[in-house]
Amino acid sequence: MAIPVGLNIYSGLVGATMPYLDATVAPFESIWMPDHVQYASRNVAEGWSLMVYALARYEDKLCGHQVLCNSFRNPAHLAKMAATCQTLSGGRVVLGIGAGWNEEEYLAYGWPFPSNRARIEQLAEAIQICRAMWTNTPVTFHGKHYQLDNAYCEPHPQPAPPIMVGGSGEKYLLRVVAQHADWWNYIYQTPEAYMAKQEVLKQHCREVGRDFDEIVQVAAPQVLVAESEDEVRRLQESGQARSVAGNGISGTPAQVTEALLTAIRMGAKRINVSFADSPRTDCTILFSEQVLPHLTA
Repeated sequence: MAIPVGLNIYSGLVGATMPYLDATVAPFESIWMPDHVQYASRNVAEGWSLMVYALARYEDKLCGHQVLCNSFRNPAHLAKMAATCQTLSGGRVVLGIGAGWNEEEYLAYGWPFPSNRARIEQLAEAIQICRAMWTNTPVTFHGKHYQLDNAYCEPHPQPAPPIMVGGSGEKYLLRVVAQHADWWNYIYQTPEAYMAKQEVLKQHCREVGRDFDEIVQVAAPQVLVAESEDEVRRLQESGQARSVAGNGISGTPAQVTEALLTAIRMGAKRINVSFADSPRTDCTILFSEQVLPHLTA
């Protein structure tokens, strides 16, 4: 079974984003942008601006975010933004969204930073608002966190963008995935951890009456790949690549291929990969040449 594979972009590329994509994106099915505004004084690009530019520049690619921070934008306005981009692009938008986590950004930009549970409640309401805005305007919504009165979103996007929820929090976040997500984005590292999260999601699905198999699972690791294990170690030790210890996989093309095929055998229907050495193109091109054919054949 051929699996769509998307290219996920590191938030620190900023001006290097499009030159990197120009050199690497051709064999990938989709492009996935970050959504951060600050990591202290490091360079960071704003995520929606990146996606709009990519939609126009790469006319054959599906585009989305991995994932938008719900707190950064009013959900009704976000629904309108996504609907506009869906219409202009001919249906190439996925709304990837999550609850947010980086307290530094909230405090620096003047956004409230409520509890994790409250942010996930806000996420659930935001998804309901987006779906309603895309299908049933005018929308009146009186929730715990958001209020709308006679809100229109015309024209409705055709088709409505899929909504991909990112995260793995077992008590609340995966409950939102079970209730509201079309796609679930999971930062894949090991089959054991993936299986454990799947079991939690299955339980939430049973409790809310949702068919687990309806949810498109997106395995999304950061990847460090090189011709040999020695070269992998050299890249890590030299500082030419970011660490994948907490969010990805590393190894030779054969090792990375087997890791991703394992995720597919476990139920992943899409793969999104970012590369730990970007804006260098070495890992991305090696992956395209020696790993990608085994996933998309």
